[in-house]
Amino acid sequence: MKNSCSLKLLALMMTTCLATPAFGASHREAPLIALDPAADNTDTYAFRSWEDPDKAVFILNTIPGQDPGDGPNYFAFDDTILYRIHIDNNKDGKAEDVVYEVTFKSETRPALGSLNFPLPFVGNPNIRAVPALQGITALDGAGSEGLTRRQTYTVTEVRGKKRKKLFKGKTLVAVPSNVGPATMPEYENLAAQGVYSDDATGIRVFAGQRAETFYIDLGAVFDTVNLRRPVPALTKAEDANDANNPFGVNRFSGFNINSIVIEVPISRVTVDKQSADNTVNSQIGMYASTSRKKVKILRRNGKSVNIGQFVQISRLANPLVNELIINTPTKDKWNASEPEDEAQFQEFFKAPTLATALNLIFGLPVPATPRTDLMMVFLKYPGQPLDGSNCGSPCSELLRLDLSVSPTSPEHQKRLGGLASPPDPAGFPNGRRPNDDVTDIATRVVGGQAFIDNRVGDGVNFLEDAPGSNVTANGIATQFPFLPTPHDGRNRRHIDCGEIGANSCN
Repeated sequence: MKNSCSLKLLALMMTTCLATPAFGASHREAPLIALDPAADNTDTYAFRSWEDPDKAVFILNTIPGQDPGDGPNYFAFDDTILYRIHIDNNKDGKAEDVVYEVTFKSETRPALGSLNFPLPFVGNPNIRAVPALQGITALDGAGSEGLTRRQTYTVTEVRGKKRKKLFKGKTLVAVPSNVGPATMPEYENLAAQGVYSDDATGIRVFAGQRAETFYIDLGAVFDTVNLRRPVPALTKAEDANDANNPFGVNRFSGFNINSIVIEVPISRVTVDKQSADNTVNSQIGMYASTSRKKVKILRRNGKSVNIGQFVQISRLANPLVNELIINTPTKDKWNASEPEDEAQFQEFFKAPTLATALNLIFGLPVPATPRTDLMMVFLKYPGQPLDGSNCGSPCSELLRLDLSVSPTSPEHQKRLGGLASPPDPAGFPNGRRPNDDVTDIATRVVGGQAFIDNRVGDGVNFLEDAPGSNVTANGIATQFPFLPTPHDGRNRRHIDCGEIGANSCN
């Protein structure tokens, strides 16, 4: 068999001018990061905004698997973590040309008049004696009295040695978890106050809780790919339906996530100079990272101070690479390494054990090793050659996005992106949008032509319970921050197998 995913797949990648498939979402992908949810990069998204096509959107999600009712101390970003979005705009594989850094600071706010609740978020219309407790309706000032525990944050743009603090003169407040309708009676309005614009740069930012948009039959996939149907898994009609889950059970139904969303004018993240053919370089690569300070504690003025340097502990570009490509003893080392040093891990891409597992489980043929096609897909920009069967230089694992491709409106987006029929060129593998079905695409890319022909998938085709307004029938948020309103704690519900209206537990 040819050392290629398939002629069809490669043609589709060339059509979109990209070669970057991803493998789903990275939730609890390595032994150490599974113990540190606030630093766990669960999903990274990069796409051209369909609300404002002159801008690019980058999303870093963290703190996986949030049950909305898990109070009273809900889900906050970590004040000791440095959250970063890294961008490569000259194709050298080093995603340090533009970096957006986000840091948080928590504060305990004054007691609520004559009442002092042992809760971080307080509000109930039945507490008539204290008007301020009628509910949290603002992030600051009047209406925010019940927000007794609050996070603010800063955003810094880094270009080489130049650092620029954005949103000067504004207090950026992270939107708190959606506790419930008594505490936060108009949550969508509250969350809208957490969208901030920087007039000097045209950048918008949001930080706070959102609904988890990644959908996957996680239990079946990680039961050693024990999918709930034999091949061919989906019929042609099921495969083309972006608004029906034919047989899978979405593990993340009804769960929330914490999100940092940055929308940036395309001109700020692309190279200014034009190439020899007089066209602006529109292709960028990116990844998200989290870092903690290296432990080094000193006593200063009677206080413990951490003076260590920030050290990367998690990175994510193409999701689930760490889970399904990198073998377990190396996962934590991979998380701490830089993408441009990916050559040290190239053997995992050449001979992925996932492909062997897919062949043994489904009895379908897979491409022969070495998988130079996967190195081209994950580690190279289009047109960059390999060094024989080795990666060569540059060799960098990045999520790549061609910003010259027009965005697809939410109502016309195809979950299979470049593999859809007809293809959706603005979807995966051209960056990644929140509702791109990277699980099905990944299985077919690694498995090869036989897995494409048999439409192998997990049977979860869309986000079926996305709450809030400005959301399409198949769960796509139409407006910034491009992720649906989070599920509220009091009315939490997960659509589990065997329930009325749900798929079976087979």
